[in-house]
Amino acid sequence: MPRATRASRLSGLLASVLLLAITAVGCGSSNSGSDSSSSETAGSEAKVSADAFPVTIAHKFGSTTIKSEPKRIVTVGLTDQDAVLALGKVPVGTTEWLGGYKGAIGPWAADKLGSSPAPTVLKDTGTGPQVEKIAALKPDLILAVYSGLTKAQYQSLSQFAPVVAQPKAYNDYGVPWQQQTEEIGQALGKSAEAKTLVSGVEAKFDAAKKANPAFAGASAVMATPYEGVFVYGSQDPRSRLLSDLGFSLPKDLDKVIGDTFGANISKERYDLLDQKVAVWIVPDTTTAVTKLHDDKIYGDLNVVKQGREVFIKETSDYGNAVSLSTVLSIPYVLDRLVPQLAAAVDGKTSTKVEQPAS
Repeated sequence: MPRATRASRLSGLLASVLLLAITAVGCGSSNSGSDSSSSETAGSEAKVSADAFPVTIAHKFGSTTIKSEPKRIVTVGLTDQDAVLALGKVPVGTTEWLGGYKGAIGPWAADKLGSSPAPTVLKDTGTGPQVEKIAALKPDLILAVYSGLTKAQYQSLSQFAPVVAQPKAYNDYGVPWQQQTEEIGQALGKSAEAKTLVSGVEAKFDAAKKANPAFAGASAVMATPYEGVFVYGSQDPRSRLLSDLGFSLPKDLDKVIGDTFGANISKERYDLLDQKVAVWIVPDTTTAVTKLHDDKIYGDLNVVKQGREVFIKETSDYGNAVSLSTVLSIPYVLDRLVPQLAAAVDGKTSTKVEQPAS
């Protein structure tokens, strides 16, 4: 399923599915995580603050209280596993979005598993979270921070474990990676560690901006050729990569796409693409690029004529890391994206924007 359509992947759960789930776990919310396959810490375990629990986290559907340190964590949020791993825990279950990685864990995060087994992968088949399979994992915490969870789905999952849903302040799938990391840190009793992780990645952004003053205020847009042209809004993690590097997004961007993470635009609004740099996430870097350039309206834009495009293959590890944009994947992305952006905005039409070596 194209990654641009992820908001449609979480739909209402059928009552019969819920009944099966509740039957499978009995009074599921009372699980203490005593099963021998409970989440293990990855690498050296950092101590949980003695006064970290109980903790209450507000979200789109109210608030959730976590009474004690969770041991069996399931991530329904499509990128939440990276923050859990970064904080020294291995989920018992993860939800696969893209990449097809073992345990839904990308190469930028694989070393965080340590000696722990890979999580059970839950596949979203378009009918929402797999309630009965989640229930069978006996979770004592369900994370859905980077998600489009519906109220019905939240209520269903809450029958057998505390659920931390997406923040109310942002569009679905719109939580910034910083807040995602810090909320998950709160839920795991590791708030101080989470803040340290965020500061470390923010320092990498600061270093990239300092080394590339041309980024400051330069206009940029992130798009993909899905069903025409699909552009990502200011609340999408991919666009935030550009903002965090000092670029400015098109001023009419959110007005055009509305209150979603992104939307298709008509050819009449291809002006949104004619920025200082246009970053494209494409199925491949040959056929897809040729097709884009063969479109007369797009091909005549200055961003094309002046060689200010960046192309990222969406199914590569790099492309997957860009789409996830987590506390673990972002350093991996910056090593590859920053040189491409620097080449695109250097003011020389002769400079070729090279693909990363790996």
